[in-house]
Amino acid sequence: MAGATLADVIEELEAAYPPARAESWDAVGLVCGDPAQEVRRVLFAVDPVAAVAEEAVEWGADLIVTHHPLYLRGTTSVAATTPKGRLLHKLIKNDIALYTAHTNADVANPGVSDALARAVGLTGDLVPLRPFPDDPSRGLGRIGDLPSEMTLGEFAERAVAGLPETAHGIRVAGALSRRVARVAVSGGAGDSLLGTARAAGVDVFLTADLRHHPASEFVEQGGPALIDAAHWATEWPWLDSAASILGSSGVTVETRVSATVTDAWTRGY
Repeated sequence: MAGATLADVIEELEAAYPPARAESWDAVGLVCGDPAQEVRRVLFAVDPVAAVAEEAVEWGADLIVTHHPLYLRGTTSVAATTPKGRLLHKLIKNDIALYTAHTNADVANPGVSDALARAVGLTGDLVPLRPFPDDPSRGLGRIGDLPSEMTLGEFAERAVAGLPETAHGIRVAGALSRRVARVAVSGGAGDSLLGTARAAGVDVFLTADLRHHPASEFVEQGGPALIDAAHWATEWPWLDSAASILGSSGVTVETRVSATVTDAWTRGY
């Protein structure tokens, strides 16, 4: 029996993560591959980098679905004289397609922040931190509750246990003895949501890529406690969610979540 086509897989992915919901500056969708090609194995990863391409070749994948775009700012050449060009050459030579769901996956329901919220132990209903006016069930970030009130230190330990290990680890701003119950999370860079988290009245905001001055001012102004995790780690839990959505769609493919750590930071001291 013939397997699914790439077009079949893309149809299911775009039903879950509509490209129209991506930011105007984003680059989502099919990067390389023939929509008519057969797809039997799909590898999910955060980053389109050489190590992920090698994993795809070794596993015999027909498609890689990544969260981060390969060419976010465009290009005029795909020559194999750059890392991105070499990656595309490797994929094409091995008949491996590449597809990206980025900011459209961030705001989906369920999306990147739903998976992050569950990974760090939030229970019950989740609501967007910054919902779309036309669809309050979708939007950036998520707010949810811990199963019971605990200290910030205890929640930090829960976050460490729920996220993949990286050299970055997590950083905490706030008294570890502080009691927390209501939590906001946002996968990836969350600086732009600091004010929204304060206005939401949560006890702690967990995200990534927080800069010194915005974080310092936020804490000085009496905002929620902050937990800053590695960018890659906060988005990695989404891979299993995306694979599960595709697996339950009726499209007959084998899925695999890459465990290759592609965080930019490789060691902490």
